[in-house]
Amino acid sequence: MKVVRTPEEIDGPGGVVLTLGNFDGIHLGHQEILRTLSERAKKRGLPSVVYTFEPHPRKVVSPEKSPPLIITQEEKIALIGGFGIDYLLIASFTKEFAATHPREFVEKILAGRLGVKEVWVGHDYSFGRGREGSVEYLEEMAERLGFKVGIIPAFRKEGIVVSSSLIRRLVKEGDVKRTATFLGRPFALTGKVVRGEDRGTGLGFPTANIEVREELLPKEGVYAGFSTMEGKEYPSVINIGRAPTFNREKTMVETHILDFSGIIYGKDIRVTLVDRIRDEKRFSTARELADQIEKDTIMARRLLR
Repeated sequence: MKVVRTPEEIDGPGGVVLTLGNFDGIHLGHQEILRTLSERAKKRGLPSVVYTFEPHPRKVVSPEKSPPLIITQEEKIALIGGFGIDYLLIASFTKEFAATHPREFVEKILAGRLGVKEVWVGHDYSFGRGREGSVEYLEEMAERLGFKVGIIPAFRKEGIVVSSSLIRRLVKEGDVKRTATFLGRPFALTGKVVRGEDRGTGLGFPTANIEVREELLPKEGVYAGFSTMEGKEYPSVINIGRAPTFNREKTMVETHILDFSGIIYGKDIRVTLVDRIRDEKRFSTARELADQIEKDTIMARRLLR
């Protein structure tokens, strides 16, 4: 997959098959769109294009209402690339672009510069100034300009419509097990291991403190999961919170990696959260906390079997 920033970088003299959207999370609904796009492009012998924006449009149009992003840009690129897409167009979203009338966007960019033959979008997609460009509007423009519009219906799992807002709600509630059901994979956090206060080491349970790249953090608490470094995966107990026993002011993500010892400061790490063990809790003494962590470790091993 080639990542480009402008339509002019796309080589599609015979036209393209394209989808539009933010694709935050690449959840099961997004995956259905990407699979359809890839299949249609191959059937027509044309390049497949995912057209998305950076930053997220809400961060420009109404930053106070902008939701925390579920995944990083790097992970989004990697996940989209896994669907056999030819081009990922990450266009710059500015206030000037936000003021573009949907007609101008369709005529000049989609039909004009890209020569789209098919556009596939989710059932609730909207675009252009004030989100005036509805799916119905896009269909009207397509009929006039001579390309096809395909609408992907709402994707349901267990009778529930899968959406980025659903994923965010579940993560914020700490329900990472259910999150995985709709995301199609475990929820994960990535970052670098940084120096902490070494309190875990003093308790007999050393932890790696993580400078997390993602914007969305789960509800504070203790989780069972895996820590991955340099291609190796280790069962782990992951704590997200402020360590109330020690009155820490800042929320931190730290992982106690089971069956591992070594110095890993500065290394990239990925933690996947499989299940929630408990809420964060204040303990009267460090000894009480250490006893609880021992119980958490036993529970984590059981959940991760």
